[in-house]
Amino acid sequence: MTEQEKMAAGLWFNPADKALAAQRQYAKALCVQMNQQGPLPFKAHQQQAGQLFGKLGSCYIEPNFFCDYGYNIELGKNFYANHHCVILDAAKVRIGDDVLLGPGVQIYTVTHPLDAAQRKTGLEKGLAVTIGNSVWVGGGAIILPGVSIGEGAVVAAGAVVTKDVPAYVVVAGNPAKVIKNLD
Repeated sequence: MTEQEKMAAGLWFNPADKALAAQRQYAKALCVQMNQQGPLPFKAHQQQAGQLFGKLGSCYIEPNFFCDYGYNIELGKNFYANHHCVILDAAKVRIGDDVLLGPGVQIYTVTHPLDAAQRKTGLEKGLAVTIGNSVWVGGGAIILPGVSIGEGAVVAAGAVVTKDVPAYVVVAGNPAKVIKNLD
């Protein structure tokens, strides 16, 4: 099994693998290009984003945007990410339609071994993140590996989401907890 196949299967993989390193370098070059060009007409922005993401409905992403691979990110229609978004996509990141990310939102799929001796091996594992339709993630929020956020949910600014979020609720805090139902 290649390291990329291990990564895709959610197994421990070696990110120092030459093929994975080349893929990250390619994605980072596309991110630099997106970040340096400044505002583009919508169609040109979609073409550029289409080179980076695995699936693209439609989006507008403010600079600076960073990701690891890009091809693991699937965006629905009308996705918007404000400035300084980071998506570490060692596993799939599926984002639904009409999702808004505030400035400085970070989405992580990658995790490391808890055991210090195992961490020295450099191995990583990716756990998929899913964000449903019509979700709003406030500025500075962090979404941790393996989390799913239900449709219509709101993640408050600065929240650290460590567990799944039900649909139509507001979560806040560290760790994020439900503070309000949205009926």
